[in-house]
Amino acid sequence: MDYIIREIQKQEYPLLDHFLYEAIFIPEGVEPPPKSIIAAPELQVYVEHFEESKDDHSFVAEIDGKIVGAVWTRIMNDYGHIDKETPSLAISLDKEYRGLGIGTALMKKILSLLGALGYRRVSLSVQKANYAVKLYQKVGFEIMAENEEEYIMVYHLSSEKDFPTRFP
Repeated sequence: MDYIIREIQKQEYPLLDHFLYEAIFIPEGVEPPPKSIIAAPELQVYVEHFEESKDDHSFVAEIDGKIVGAVWTRIMNDYGHIDKETPSLAISLDKEYRGLGIGTALMKKILSLLGALGYRRVSLSVQKANYAVKLYQKVGFEIMAENEEEYIMVYHLSSEKDFPTRFP
């Protein structure tokens, strides 16, 4: 499947709401929450006023002119927050495009950018039962902390000159 990974355009920022909803892990057999759940303040922190901060970065995956996934980072007080210098990462793909390597490509693209910009690490929060834990570990995220339901995972970024050797 041919896809391109590119920077998100300003007019596409509203799509982050869609991908925020798609990022919600729903265990098998559990009824999905209403789409209005993304209006909750603890979720709006991921998308509200996106790109008003120099720490907001995003890429999208596009297939035949349709955006099918997004990855974005910002320094925010979210579930995966570890300190005020470390951006938190969010990623999501439309269901029919999962498992095709697109998510891995999105993650590699944003990690490369963050490394080039001089960030030391990036964090995320993920429910332990979420299949994405394996993707994050495959890319190089490590479990930093956990509670009963979730992991906080961290990816340690290399310096700009070292980074390209990690992702050919």
